[in-house]
Amino acid sequence: MKHHASDIHALAGAYALDALDAEETDTFARHLDQCEACRREVAEFHATTARLAATTTREAPAALKQRTMDAIDGVRQLPPRLNPPSATPDRGRRLRRKALPWGLAAALVAAASFAGLAAWQHQEARDAEQQSRRAQQNLDTISGVLAAPDAQTVHGKTANGALTTVVTSTSQNRAVFTATGLPAPAPGRTYQLWLQHDGTMLPAGLVHQDGTVLVDGDPADATALGLTLEPATGSSRPTTTPLLVLSLPA
Repeated sequence: MKHHASDIHALAGAYALDALDAEETDTFARHLDQCEACRREVAEFHATTARLAATTTREAPAALKQRTMDAIDGVRQLPPRLNPPSATPDRGRRLRRKALPWGLAAALVAAASFAGLAAWQHQEARDAEQQSRRAQQNLDTISGVLAAPDAQTVHGKTANGALTTVVTSTSQNRAVFTATGLPAPAPGRTYQLWLQHDGTMLPAGLVHQDGTVLVDGDPADATALGLTLEPATGSSRPTTTPLLVLSLPA
């Protein structure tokens, strides 16, 4: 990917993803020595990609071992085989006949218990796989926007002091929003993004904390991006004074 020197600030996302060629990497690395804003932006992109990558893995539930042990404890065990020297062959056959129903019952109970456990584990694995797939797709989309040859970057500052960056790509038809220093919202509240189309603000996703998120909606014809505080479930239209209204590149 090639950029003009005047666009060097827009290379922060691609640099963080190692998507630049050798010449661009050297040029931007020298630029980082003199640009605090880009150093901060690269650090945030690195932290965000690490957090997104971490969501593609999932540890086994801590309670899994205990549930397994509980299932084992609930299975009736097969009685020990008794074969004392004084036992006659007929008595031994009677003991084995009596033990057979208990052993069969124990096997059936064990099979039912472990079948249920296996079904639960299978569902847990499917849920984890789906979550991992969604997280990976999200990471791939963000990476595509940040590394796009036509990526354009604008910076802003919210009314409550957070530094923000919006990266847009016409070829990807997506936008990425990054916030640093965003204060935690009050209980029951969250931050919400908005895209302005023809003077109307349309919902564009929720932001719960610092980091990078994909902007929902089509940024192609949007003229600005806004940020407000809304109820935790979000709103259909802004209900508070915007903390940020950032003009997007044409």
